[in-house]
Amino acid sequence: MSRSSAMGRTLRTVLLIAAAPWSLASAEVSEPLIFSSTPCPPSVASVARCHTAQDANGAWLLAAIPNTWNQRLIVHAHGGPRLSSPKQGDSLEDLERFGVMVRMGYAWIGSSYRQGGYGVRMAAEDVDNSRRAFWQEWGKPQATLLHGQSWGGNIAAKLAELGALDAAGNQNYNAVLTTNGLLFGGTRGYGFRADLRAVYQYVCRNHPAPQEAQYPAWQGLPAQSTLTREELRLRVNQCTGLESKPQDRSAEQSARLRDIVAVTGIAETNLLGHLSWATFQFQDLVHRHLGGKNPFDNAKTVYRGSRDDARLNREIERFSADPKALARLAYDADLSGLIVLPTLSIHARHDPVVSSTALDAYAATVQRAGRSALFAQITTEEADHSRLSDISYVGALEALEAWLKDGVQPSGQSLQSRCLGQHLPDECRFAPSQGRTR
Repeated sequence: MSRSSAMGRTLRTVLLIAAAPWSLASAEVSEPLIFSSTPCPPSVASVARCHTAQDANGAWLLAAIPNTWNQRLIVHAHGGPRLSSPKQGDSLEDLERFGVMVRMGYAWIGSSYRQGGYGVRMAAEDVDNSRRAFWQEWGKPQATLLHGQSWGGNIAAKLAELGALDAAGNQNYNAVLTTNGLLFGGTRGYGFRADLRAVYQYVCRNHPAPQEAQYPAWQGLPAQSTLTREELRLRVNQCTGLESKPQDRSAEQSARLRDIVAVTGIAETNLLGHLSWATFQFQDLVHRHLGGKNPFDNAKTVYRGSRDDARLNREIERFSADPKALARLAYDADLSGLIVLPTLSIHARHDPVVSSTALDAYAATVQRAGRSALFAQITTEEADHSRLSDISYVGALEALEAWLKDGVQPSGQSLQSRCLGQHLPDECRFAPSQGRTR
């Protein structure tokens, strides 16, 4: 399937940009928060003490201080976006997942963000507020590292562009780490899911169903829709037999599933997850952030791989991006590459949710900005999106620390060599670097 360059051309012609909701450089230090002790998750319970607080915007913070603290802090930006309203304890899962960082001696703080749903700049402000809160409560550490996972990679990269330095040029952070990060930016990160919605509806005709009010695929759902994830799952299974054994599917179900997978390139095991994202997250993005307008474009996309491509391309729903919606999304979530800190981005080569080509996209963005000397991209031979192996996180942090100390830009080879000196060969998954982008 080939994507049109229409979106990029539209972006370059758009002059109307939404007003900035927040400026890190002018942010005032708020009154110190009152942290209270809270139980740590199991992965760090024996090595750290944990504390929680709610900030003035309503975001819940969770901090972990190792019993033997190396005086270094990791400020975490979680993925998602999560659609539910934030609540105390939301960050426990994140701390559990990345507990190896605390076991290495790093303090850690994460924010739930002030509200569920999309909003990269909003979330970036919440992440930076968590750093401020930690510094106020426990003092400024010797080094502060910014870490973003998945969608949090987009947030961390945006924060690194907007708030790496304070108004006087002092460092708020010393380095940046993204893992399996959505580094395409907002306007390039979700088009494949809009394609999925269009292809799915062409094949299945049940999302929306014929008896329901019709709406465009790019909308996700109407603003007031009460469709549930379980109802969506039932529709997908009715059309494709997705959760049935292959031998239990009807011939037509099998053919439909083959068409959807072949045209979109999304594996069966990830189909429902991506379709859910393109339903409920699109609903949030379009109606709450973009005024009901469309940021997606398939007007000239040529779809291939179905039983009848000519009919598919003739009958599939077509839509063109609204310039103002596209501009607002770009302003909120696209990246400039104007980094000022050492930035290491690591991605599982076989990530089923965010393609590892996100690294190449971001490397090109950084190169155009002339900052490639500050950026290192590395892949691992892993296939999980939600997290890398503990050994991969250890290697990444050790490489960042060495970069800060010695000024030597890390590579896949250097991380693999260091890992092989400390672990069994089958535990070291760093792939050779693709070369520096200059």
